[in-house]
Amino acid sequence: MSLLGPVEIRELAGRLDVRPTKKLGQNFVIDGGTVRRIVRVAELRPDDVVIEVGPGLGSLTLALLPEVRGVVAVEIDPVLAAQLPLTVAAHAPEFADRLTVVLADAMRVLPGDLPEEKPTALVANLPYNVSVPVVLHLLETLPSLRGILVMVQSEVADRLAATPGSKIYGIPSLKAAWYADVRRAGPVGRTVFWPVPNVDSGLVAMTRREPPSTSASREEVFAVIDAAFAQRRKTLRAALASWAGTAAAAEQALRAAGIDPTERGEQLSVEDFARIAENRV
Repeated sequence: MSLLGPVEIRELAGRLDVRPTKKLGQNFVIDGGTVRRIVRVAELRPDDVVIEVGPGLGSLTLALLPEVRGVVAVEIDPVLAAQLPLTVAAHAPEFADRLTVVLADAMRVLPGDLPEEKPTALVANLPYNVSVPVVLHLLETLPSLRGILVMVQSEVADRLAATPGSKIYGIPSLKAAWYADVRRAGPVGRTVFWPVPNVDSGLVAMTRREPPSTSASREEVFAVIDAAFAQRRKTLRAALASWAGTAAAAEQALRAAGIDPTERGEQLSVEDFARIAENRV
């Protein structure tokens, strides 16, 4: 098996008349060391089935295939989706039967769109402009996912892994924490991409865990989180007034949950928000 080098990637893109677009948030990884590192940090098992979002020209796909039982590549671009099996057949023919390509928008893909054997891991270089929605959508719709390693914009990686009390802690941090333990898994330089982006990237690792024990639904808890951070500079009593109906009702729910009404959302854990949701009158 051989990985794609920078020259091969550019030649393949030229042959397909593929130009990475800002609209799709595309930046192709051209460094073999980086894709090997991603696979290593993902700590995959031989029996894993990996879902890869936005495989592009196949750099990461080729590195994943020898390590797992199968790779389900979800690609929105029909030209790239059609080319990927050909690239694998040329560079890793012995692993070609492990690849399934799904032509779909990862923001809308559902379990029924995927092979019967559901993915156990998500490993991907995610398009910058949809990285958080894609991760949250797949965590919600694919309970089979036990582990995630994604490459995202560095700032987004920081927000996803932020903890209570941090200035960058907010909606992405809390919603990801509903599903998983989240941590930064290392930086990624700009020069490993083509075209070279004007921002740094980072790896984020997530390990699935049970959501907080609560009588409130996920939708109810997320509604409180959204309300709290729609006006994040306000106290929770004020920020949750519209969610609860009145500021007084918000204060009642907060006190019942054991939360100081003068706190702000960035101080609370996802478990705290679950208790607030439970106590809405």
